[in-house]
Amino acid sequence: MKLWVGIDDTDSPGGMCSTYLAVTIIEELEKKGMNVLGFPRLIRLNPTIPYKTRGNGAVSFLVETDSLDEVMDIVNENILRFAELDDERTNPGAVFVDDERDDVMNALSRFALKAVREVVSIDEALFIIGKYMIPHLKYKLGRGLIGALAAVGLELYDYTLELLAYRKPERFGLEREYDEESFYEADAKTYPRTWDTVDWHNRVVVAVPSSPDPVLFGIRGDDLFAIREAFDIVKTEPVDKYMLFITNQGTDMHLIHENDIDELKNYRSYILKGDVIEEPYDIEGGHVFFSIETKFGLVKCAAFEPTKQFRNVIRKLKSGDVVEVYGSMKRDTINLEKINIIKLAEIYVEENPKCPVCGKKMESAGRNQGFRCRKCKTKAREKVLKKTPRDLEEGFYEVPPCARRHLSKPLIRMDVEKKHIFR
Repeated sequence: MKLWVGIDDTDSPGGMCSTYLAVTIIEELEKKGMNVLGFPRLIRLNPTIPYKTRGNGAVSFLVETDSLDEVMDIVNENILRFAELDDERTNPGAVFVDDERDDVMNALSRFALKAVREVVSIDEALFIIGKYMIPHLKYKLGRGLIGALAAVGLELYDYTLELLAYRKPERFGLEREYDEESFYEADAKTYPRTWDTVDWHNRVVVAVPSSPDPVLFGIRGDDLFAIREAFDIVKTEPVDKYMLFITNQGTDMHLIHENDIDELKNYRSYILKGDVIEEPYDIEGGHVFFSIETKFGLVKCAAFEPTKQFRNVIRKLKSGDVVEVYGSMKRDTINLEKINIIKLAEIYVEENPKCPVCGKKMESAGRNQGFRCRKCKTKAREKVLKKTPRDLEEGFYEVPPCARRHLSKPLIRMDVEKKHIFR
């Protein structure tokens, strides 16, 4: 039979990675003579969930096997061996789904999209497991069952690829050794077929994580050959193993369009259109806030300090600008990932009128006396309005690569006009 295996919530802020655990399981299954079909899947869930461990990513893969029990035993042994079970926030779960059961796969497809966009409870996951009698493994609170089910069921109507390279076990937790310039070279030679390898402006190697997990680096893109080319260019400490994942990263799959909802809720991500009402202002720490009037009322938006030069775009917004914001809502505030400036308001300033004879600006003739040209003796009663140019263009703007969330779609992948890409 063909069996989907889904796993989630095995890591913690202190270490481990569910993708690494999946790779070790796949290696062991193949040693036992089982055949893993296609690429394993790395599925990123709702990025706003407060109880996520790190990147909120679950994994799944499809294996051909004659023995469900043997697969479950191997998965169980590896979870017990590698998962961060001592951390109170780590609550692993694994599921085993027959690929031929269309009723289950259809139910999981709906459940998975909800897990990417909304807040799902463990009770909802357990209900589906019970209703369809899905074989599973539950550890501690078992919250990982949510992601495990979603990783199996999510329909990838859009997808990208990521090649993950892993460190040798004796290097886990140590500072990573790598040649920074080789990553810039890899990006220069393969962009835009690969993306978010580096951030040129902020001089950050995005592909190399800073967390104490087994991942050495990851190359993301849409082109398998370009990813492999970049992989061959970069220079690092010895790679222990690597695996290519198909993933929903870089797809905006977490975003809910305003036309599809009746109200806004925290811990969801949205695309909202509105008029700028409250102009941008800075607070301590370099965070920039402004407000827009939407179909749901007034909504506060924020470009936080980690978004770097993106904040300079936001600071130039004026009342009356029409924008479309992309981002997650927390504390009733949209955390911006992208913005589409649809229409710039015309801005006028008052100035003294010009003399119709000599063309020079008139002077004040005294309080409530209007204006006069001392040379030509001409007069005018009021100041005039002058349209001022805007130091801003319409179009799409995005946060730089160093601030990009896993699910946020880079503009280089979007079929839109007037793209302002930060590299």
